[in-house]
Amino acid sequence: MNQSDESKYIQQHLANERTYLAWIRTAIAIIGVGFLATTLHFNTPMNEFLDNTIAMFISLFSLLLGLLTIFFATFVYYRNRKAINSQTFHSSYKIIFYMTFIITTILVLFGIYYFFVNTP
Repeated sequence: MNQSDESKYIQQHLANERTYLAWIRTAIAIIGVGFLATTLHFNTPMNEFLDNTIAMFISLFSLLLGLLTIFFATFVYYRNRKAINSQTFHSSYKIIFYMTFIITTILVLFGIYYFFVNTP
């Protein structure tokens, strides 16, 4: 595809880039939430093994999910770029399902930690 063919779809490509950057911000937020949970946990006076293990699991899980989000966002960006140029674009539902599952899982882990493990 040459430059003049791609320039026909400038608005679509710019929207694709904005969407990609939004997914990257989401991934950074997911990673940040995991580190925040760990930092808050280790700044409290509790030292039980189960509490520490769950806090570390939430942190590592969030890091892994954030990295997976970056990978999938990059994959979807390039797939959409190719589809826009070939005029075969279809909206994606898999990454939306993935993110819904991720956020729900993190919220459930936080709920387990704060309501069942972190009780005095």
